[in-house]
Amino acid sequence: MDRAAILDVLGKITEPDLKNDLVSLNLIESLELDGAHIRLSVRISNPALHARKRMQEAIEFNLRRVFGQQLQISCQIQGLDAESRSARRKILPDVKHIIAIASGKGGVGKSTITANLAGGLAKKGYKVGIVDADIHGPSMPTMFDLVGARPKMTDVNGQSLIAPIESNGIQILSIGFFTSQDDAVVWRGPMASKALTQLFTDAHWGELDFLLVDLPPGTSDIHLSLMQTVPLDGVVIVSTPQEVALADARRGIQMFRLDSFKVPIVGIVENMAYFTPAELPENKYYIFGRDGARNLAQGMQVPFLGSIPLVQGVCEAGDAGRPAVFQQNTQTTKAFDELVHNFETELNAILAMRK
Repeated sequence: MDRAAILDVLGKITEPDLKNDLVSLNLIESLELDGAHIRLSVRISNPALHARKRMQEAIEFNLRRVFGQQLQISCQIQGLDAESRSARRKILPDVKHIIAIASGKGGVGKSTITANLAGGLAKKGYKVGIVDADIHGPSMPTMFDLVGARPKMTDVNGQSLIAPIESNGIQILSIGFFTSQDDAVVWRGPMASKALTQLFTDAHWGELDFLLVDLPPGTSDIHLSLMQTVPLDGVVIVSTPQEVALADARRGIQMFRLDSFKVPIVGIVENMAYFTPAELPENKYYIFGRDGARNLAQGMQVPFLGSIPLVQGVCEAGDAGRPAVFQQNTQTTKAFDELVHNFETELNAILAMRK
């Protein structure tokens, strides 16, 4: 038994997400041989505990099958960092920037921010797409007046792919396009994760400047699947000023900052920052607290992207299928335009640091 023989065995073990063997992908970080004791460190795409355990079992089984059951193996399995995953993956090569929109708590207006950020970017001439990854509560069909719409299939180099549906100049795919509006989507984690993955890998997105991913609230298998499948350039965190929302936003930020992921935080958006009645636009009522998300951004040393007021017109625009950012010269439009400007500035700063 020598190093070459060990690598020969490891070269027959496939990394399930990256579709190649451990050796060809340079995933063996270290390998030491001390008599009948092998010590090795391996990286895999999926940082989840169950995936690391399966890989460890596969390595130990194959090594002992070849070299004997008496073999001692010390095997450390870790997830790839975000930069390494991106370098090894060729998914969505024509999409320049993939940005997740996340929140710790539901009901904070994450989908509203996604729709209006996408609309604001499209207004500036960018090619924009949205993946509605909120498997259990898809909102994009309603927000873009696409309820009941069904995507068509398109042939791309002999492969049949899903064609996103366009609305307001934005390419959109949602799990809501494949289910009835009244149906409850009751899926276990693996099934939901597989459905999400197909919105990326089995769709023809073409050339895009930005692909925004509207995530479900919380931290779940869907978030893990996204980060192991898609090379994210950053994440935008959405919260209201309330402490109950801020507490979950903190946890969301910490998840994206884990060594296994290291997804850059583009910034925090404070939604429903204050209420302004249409007849008294100068009045501001801080019904959910004041500057909570701004203070969170400062405390966690992440950029603050802006405050979006709670205005009746935003809700009405979303329900009507035309995001408020497309309205003309309103207080809300100005707030969303400022959000888009700050988003561009902070994302460019992140990208500049990578060069």
